Amino acid sequence: MLVVEDIATKYGQIAALKGISFRVEQGEVVALIGANGAGKSTTLRTLSGLLRPWKGRIIFEGKEIQGARPWDIARMGIAQCPEGRQIFTRMTVEENLRIGHYPQRGKTRFEEEVERVTALFPRLKERWKQVGQTLSGGEQQMLAIARVMMSRPRLLLLDEPSLGLAPIIVERIFETIDEINAQGTTILLVEQNAQLALAMADRAYVLETGRIVLEGTGEELLENPAVRKAYLGIS
Repeated sequence: MLVVEDIATKYGQIAALKGISFRVEQGEVVALIGANGAGKSTTLRTLSGLLRPWKGRIIFEGKEIQGARPWDIARMGIAQCPEGRQIFTRMTVEENLRIGHYPQRGKTRFEEEVERVTALFPRLKERWKQVGQTLSGGEQQMLAIARVMMSRPRLLLLDEPSLGLAPIIVERIFETIDEINAQGTTILLVEQNAQLALAMADRAYVLETGRIVLEGTGEELLENPAVRKAYLGIS
């Protein structure tokens, strides 16, 4: 589904990605783990068109997309749920979801998509007319994911969905992510909680300072001594 070949991305003169290559197959959950500053979020921003790579290729469903505009990439079926939620805090739940439906406008009815995403997150129906800033952190994360799912992405890019949330809410969010995948959405997951990410992932990659240094199944990396020491706190 997605093939990334030797992608390099810069912020000004600073190289954030230094030639990374990986793949995501249809139906998989693939995790990217690494320390802060390793290049995880930069990778997602590059895939979604928010950053333009200076070399390499990104191939989605057989078509090269590096350099395409973000809104065109969204229409192709790639959608990103950003780190820190970034909902529209002065808009209601309904209004946030209407914005998320924009790439599907004319293809599916808004009401049809609402029914689908509120089945995943019933709390949002209860908060329908509340503005985003009055929601709890967990509810805001639910809204952020639901807003992205309104576009019916074939590839969902998730950036730190557990950030700043209580453990019980994190558990609920990850149960829903698993359900989204089971319904047919392929997922590329960036997550600081390596234990959670690897336990969910079919395959995973470890990023260090803009390079991929390890790859394997989620289970293999959970048992890898270097990963256990560096990211799981187990010696």
